[in-house]
Amino acid sequence: TEVTERLEEVVRIWTKQIRQVLVESEQIRREADDVGPSAELEHWKTRMSSFNSLLDEIKSSRVKKIISILQAARSKTLKQWKELDGSITKAANEAKDNVRYLYTLDKFFGPLANASPVTMMEHIPTLMNTICVIYCTSPYYNTSEHMTSLFLKITNQMINTCKTYLCEG
Repeated sequence: TEVTERLEEVVRIWTKQIRQVLVESEQIRREADDVGPSAELEHWKTRMSSFNSLLDEIKSSRVKKIISILQAARSKTLKQWKELDGSITKAANEAKDNVRYLYTLDKFFGPLANASPVTMMEHIPTLMNTICVIYCTSPYYNTSEHMTSLFLKITNQMINTCKTYLCEG
């Protein structure tokens, strides 16, 4: 029982730390007003890396042994642990999926940033079609919040490109 109580305390600490990571990941991001769409991809890549590291830790043999001992002891702390494990898995899957979809837009980020306004406009129809496909097929990225954020960043990039073009010309 003493060992079980110690292990339960360890799991409670892990649970608290993991909850904190999940809460922080859901907070509204603070970004500069003129940030471009590549920042969206970088955000999801960072998030994917964080959650994959967390998943690797949760799946480690050390953690599995502790969870097995607590399962044998029929510990009540495992209910919360299983919920958190599911939440982390979902967050990792979301980040991975969003990175996969946003990578399809990566080829447009260069022309949006470096082309003249006329050349940039040639890429817009294909870019919009690709975003439409993402919206229609992505199980996670097809929310109004994600789409609004993406369109805002694309618009920011187009404005910055035009400003640069006007100032150099």
